[in-house]
Formats: sequence, C-alpha cells, structure tokens
Amino acid sequence: MKKNNIQKYTKNGFIVLDIKNIKKLSIFRTKITSYLKKIIKDKSLHKFSDEKILNDFHKYIKKTNLNDLRIKVYNHLNSLKSFKKDYYDFSKEYLYEIVGNELAMQQKINLSIQLPRDKSSLLPIHSDTWSGDSPFETVVWMPMVNCYKSKSMYILNPRKINYVNSLLKKNISTDQLFSKIKKNVNWIDIKFGQVLIFNQNLPHGNVVNLEKDTRWSFNCRFKGIFTPYKDKKI
Repeated sequence: MKKNNIQKYTKNGFIVLDIKNIKKLSIFRTKITSYLKKIIKDKSLHKFSDEKILNDFHKYIKKTNLNDLRIKVYNHLNSLKSFKKDYYDFSKEYLYEIVGNELAMQQKINLSIQLPRDKSSLLPIHSDTWSGDSPFETVVWMPMVNCYKSKSMYILNPRKINYVNSLLKKNISTDQLFSKIKKNVNWIDIKFGQVLIFNQNLPHGNVVNLEKDTRWSFNCRFKGIFTPYKDKKI
C-alpha cells in the first residue's frame, strides 16, 4: 500500500486517502459548528446535524459578512490547544510515506468557505511557489463536507507543467491561463472523511461554486524539516 500511494502521488501530483479515525474527525467538525452556534443568533441551527449546518451555511450569512466571519472562525480554531495536532494526526501516516517523518508544519491552518455562486471567494489558478513557498512543501487539504465538481478544486495534470511554463512566459492573465489549460486539470472528488495530499508546485485553484451547498475546507502545508526553504523560513 505504501508503494502504491507514492506511485499515485508521483504520477498524478495528488492522492485522496481515507482518514481512519472518523470519530475524532467528527469531533473536530463539531468544534466548528459549536462555535457557529455561539456567534450566529439563529436558534434553528441547534436542530440540525453538523453536516447540514455547514452545507446550508449560505442560508445564515450574507456574502458581505462572509470574510469577517471566516476570520473569526479561523482565529478561534487556531487558538484551540489541540487543533493543529489533531489536523496533523489525520494525515500523519500518509505524510510519513510521501514527505518523511521529520516535518515542519505551517504555523496556522487555513480555512476556506465558498458559498454557492459567490465570486468573492475565488482562488484563481496559481502555484504556491509563485508566492514564495518552498517547492518541497506538500499541502494537506481536508473538507468538512462532501466536495465535488465546482464545489471542489482542480489540480493541473503534471504532464502539462511545461506547457503552463511556456504560457507564463507570455505574461497572460490568470483567466487566460485557465481557459487554455482547463481541459488538462483534474477535478477532485472528495468526501468528508477523506484527505487530499497534493503537490503545491502544480497550478491549482477553484471556480464559482455552482452546486447548491456551501464548501468548507482546510489546508495546511508540510515539508521535510531539512529540505530547502524559500521566502518563508522555519
């Protein structure tokens, strides 16, 4: 199994794997909804499951207030004592296979909330290395709801990286770049209870969420502690 995971990651630039401790993951998700119930004054939230609250979140928030709320949730979760360790534990054994067991972890875990048809939450096509991250970093992306089609994200096929590099030399916009390579990206189909580990050297991003539900996902970078750093140091 270890060899298969490495082969898949190397070939595709990503791998989707099952999280083994689902009970712990469910408790992790409940920490989000418990905090939402405190800061959103809507008693109806107490009637619903964690999954329904997150999927239907667009019913409880205005788009203009979304980023302020996202930052509140982000700061609250990252202040919790066990939050980073729990996140690490969900993918630890897979990171050991792909990256190694002497790891540096990003200081804070990023949170993304993408409401249906909300253009303000777009993350245009990019590679993390374009903004100063080490090429030796790997991203652990974990959804709190099932993500598919436009509710998910895309990653460039590794075999097309040279083509993208040639396009970048033409100084085109991100919209133009995506239009030229959208047939060469892999759309990630991933469920709650799974984790995506991907090579952040590969261009990736999202589009307007045209599905009926809200997307909630976390992402965090890991790297071998002794591999080279770039602009962002240990």
